[in-house]
Amino acid sequence: MEELDRWADNKGILVMATGDFTHPEWFKEIKEKLEPAETGLFKLKSQYKKKTMKGTLAETRFFLSTEISGIYSRVSASGIKKVYRIHNLIFAPDIETVEKVNTQLGWIGNLKSDGRPILGLDARELAKIVFNTNPRAAVVPAHAWTPWFSVFGSMSGFDSLEECFGEYAKNIFAIETGLSSDPAMNWRLSKLDNIALISNSDSHSFQRIGREANIFDTELSYEGIIEAIKSGAPNFKGNRKFVATIEFFPEEGKYHFDGHRLCGIVFSPEETKKHNGICPKCGRKLTIGVMNRVEKLADREIIQSETPGYYYSYNNRVPYYNLIPLDEIIAEVFGLGVTAKKVKGEYESLIRTFGSELKVLLETKDEELKGATDDKIRQGIKAVHEKRFKIRPGYDGEYGKVEIFSQEEKKEIEPQKSLF
Repeated sequence: MEELDRWADNKGILVMATGDFTHPEWFKEIKEKLEPAETGLFKLKSQYKKKTMKGTLAETRFFLSTEISGIYSRVSASGIKKVYRIHNLIFAPDIETVEKVNTQLGWIGNLKSDGRPILGLDARELAKIVFNTNPRAAVVPAHAWTPWFSVFGSMSGFDSLEECFGEYAKNIFAIETGLSSDPAMNWRLSKLDNIALISNSDSHSFQRIGREANIFDTELSYEGIIEAIKSGAPNFKGNRKFVATIEFFPEEGKYHFDGHRLCGIVFSPEETKKHNGICPKCGRKLTIGVMNRVEKLADREIIQSETPGYYYSYNNRVPYYNLIPLDEIIAEVFGLGVTAKKVKGEYESLIRTFGSELKVLLETKDEELKGATDDKIRQGIKAVHEKRFKIRPGYDGEYGKVEIFSQEEKKEIEPQKSLF
């Protein structure tokens, strides 16, 4: 919890989801180390605080959340018995709600087995448990398009929220777009016009905190955040408090395109169609990715941004920023891995100078970066802002590969690399 607190500040995140409140040991730590802050939010107790990269103490707020993996069989809309694998997020407004939800879920499966427990629980039953426990709690489909474990997944999902959640679909006000899709892809489905699109980092390490995030202009409270999320629905009428989302370039995600990792086959939806969904090397079915799945369910054409570069806006919808994490940009400059000492040193120097990673990537002007960091890093950040780079799309569990600099530009960097 201490590391989440300080790393959120390093990244520029004010409100951080706790994650995993269903796990007994982690929930114990939540209750032990956090204390109430604003209504429905929590903060780390002072005795557990650690200094950030800037040498200060973070003011991070925590939001009670968890993720549930439901694996269950049900007769589909076409009358065929099918196994569904769905990941859903739960947001809770208080500790009492968490305790009641945990008790009921504990009757169904082993909550100690994993941070994200695997339960033989229909999404409709999960929604029933959560909403009957506290109507102010929320259920949000996680990484909604991932092939294997999501509400719209090509391998294990549904074609609509209504089909998945039944009578509780009316209570679902948001979905998580996931790393392999962005809002513009989701805007192509008119059935999502009443659904807000949130972006979360799905972080499995401290360094990946904030790689996707949400920007709200609202009061600091659980209710304030929930209402801000709801205001992000395309059809919302009123004072919109959902400012923007921060996104991966979806091509970087592990399931953007179709393919077969073991054979090194990666296809666009058009190429998959030509091959009838079959791997030309081994003859097995390809893993159908997010782009293909969106194409199948979409009833609108591809939507073009009204603005150039990394800021994407369209028709008064919640806009978004496409970003590449700062350590990846630095690593590309030096031709090193993101864990290299030189990369970490440059990263920490920028955080100390400008305050946080998101300030460097979103708010710091090109002129300010001159002299504050290696000029190639400045050029790399500028290239991302101007979308001057290439991405080899991710597929079948393999992250996409970013190439910010051409081979000729990399040759110019080589003499610098040799110094390190």
